[in-house]
Amino acid sequence: MARHVVAPASEIAPGGRKLVEVAGRAIVLFNIEGEFFALSNRCPHRNGELIDGKITGFVSSPEPGVYEYTHRGEVLRCPWHGWEFHVRTGKSWCDPARMNARAWNVKVEKGAMLVEGPHVAETFPVKVEDDYLVIDL
Repeated sequence: MARHVVAPASEIAPGGRKLVEVAGRAIVLFNIEGEFFALSNRCPHRNGELIDGKITGFVSSPEPGVYEYTHRGEVLRCPWHGWEFHVRTGKSWCDPARMNARAWNVKVEKGAMLVEGPHVAETFPVKVEDDYLVIDL
């Protein structure tokens, strides 16, 4: 399994999200209270872009007149048809046996570990084509 460095953790604030492309796949990164999760950007129902979905919670009712609001900030609603997915797992609230958003494992690693690790950065030659004037005020 290939590992890909996709973004600095600091770019995604708690409650935020970021769309990245990894090996030709559009993946949405989510920060839920400092924990990071990743889902495919495509809803398995009709391919709606999940990056545009609303983050909410889940309302359930164990009996008439009693409501529970759980999973606050962990449920992603597809913007096209309202299908809901648990951000932590990709599981669908509508049809968890068949229609799940593809979930990917995300790890936060220190930058020093990445530099020292087995990763090889792709490099390109750089050429300065002109000189510039700079004024300090």
